[in-house]
Amino acid sequence: MKILQIPRRFVRSDWGGTETVILQTSRQLLAQGHETAVWCPNALATSNEEVIDSVPVRRFDYFYPYFGLKPEAVRRLDQKGGNLFSFAMMRALRNEPGVDLLHLHTSKRLGGIVRHVAMKRRIPYVVSVHGGLFDVPSDEAATWTEPTQGTLEWGKALGAWVGSRRVFDDAAAIICVGREEQAKTQQQYPEKNVLHLPNGVDPERFARGDGGAFRSKYGIPMECPLILVTGRIDPQKNQLTAVESFRLLRDSVPNCHLLLLGHVTNDAYRGKLEAAITESGLSRNVTLIPGVDSGTDDLVNAFHAANVFLLPSVHEPFGIVILEAWAAGLPVAASRVGGIPSFVEDGRDGLLFDPAAPAQIAEALQTLLTNKEKANSIAEAGRTKAREEYSWCRVTEQLVTIYEEALRAHPLPQ
Repeated sequence: MKILQIPRRFVRSDWGGTETVILQTSRQLLAQGHETAVWCPNALATSNEEVIDSVPVRRFDYFYPYFGLKPEAVRRLDQKGGNLFSFAMMRALRNEPGVDLLHLHTSKRLGGIVRHVAMKRRIPYVVSVHGGLFDVPSDEAATWTEPTQGTLEWGKALGAWVGSRRVFDDAAAIICVGREEQAKTQQQYPEKNVLHLPNGVDPERFARGDGGAFRSKYGIPMECPLILVTGRIDPQKNQLTAVESFRLLRDSVPNCHLLLLGHVTNDAYRGKLEAAITESGLSRNVTLIPGVDSGTDDLVNAFHAANVFLLPSVHEPFGIVILEAWAAGLPVAASRVGGIPSFVEDGRDGLLFDPAAPAQIAEALQTLLTNKEKANSIAEAGRTKAREEYSWCRVTEQLVTIYEEALRAHPLPQ
């Protein structure tokens, strides 16, 4: 099969869970003899063609159809997920020979382009829901469109032309990473083939790392128990509550350290976060690193530098970082939201909490930092589950089955 993977962006400098899923499943597809490549707009990119870990990437010019949009607003839309359009990508998709199936990893106008081309070429497409479709808190959803305030949108006609509101209606399958998202999506689209496909992990990659080198590189004391939070610096990831929980924790574990690692997608939130750290008197006890290059060993080393992994998100369709923490042998404390409870067993391979309750988070962290027997048991159960149930090879085998079923239901024209 020849499959084109189509996300909103795909760059090393601003990497997240969606990019990891696309890269790792694409590598597996190539290894299994299929042909695949990533096609996307050139948002935040410095080149239009490259190869990332054996996966070809091709990027196209794009624009946001708003009058009065300032450069800073464009950058913020690029980071967060603006509703863009690309004639260049549409033309290329229309003309690319031999394509069997399109795999869409976004929606809106870009999704409409894929739908439009698929209909014209009479080939199937599937769409993956990575970032939450029906379970995004209203406060966060408002931040997605905030950069366009005060502008005049002229792109509604483009969306109508390509059928951007019918992206999910006309897909051969809708793929959800979380069980809760799957149930809500199936309710919204009762006639559609809505499937659950979890994220995965490379157990071998995360099994080994140099935590000491990471601590030395970033000035984190070797003797301090370290709590790691990875994820975009953004209200969704809830680092402000992590800082408040850490402040409470220090009453019982005074020598601990908090590491916040992630690319900044909300500058205002980063400012609030840094102010909270300073005002709490925690500047010497909290390290904030605004992202690491996904092509280096820093991410894996960060997991091995830590003693506990914390995911305090206010919503999370899945939580791929939990799998990475498990594979690195870390005990996990995570929010009881979204898709997390569907694969994390509270008390067995993780401790779950209410993300709006700092005291509850602090209690979970205290347990994992002071009860070594409990922490080791949770870490080992997570490591086993990551290795046996969530390898990328296993996930990609399920993905290929989805592709094959889509092709059987929508055979290519002769």
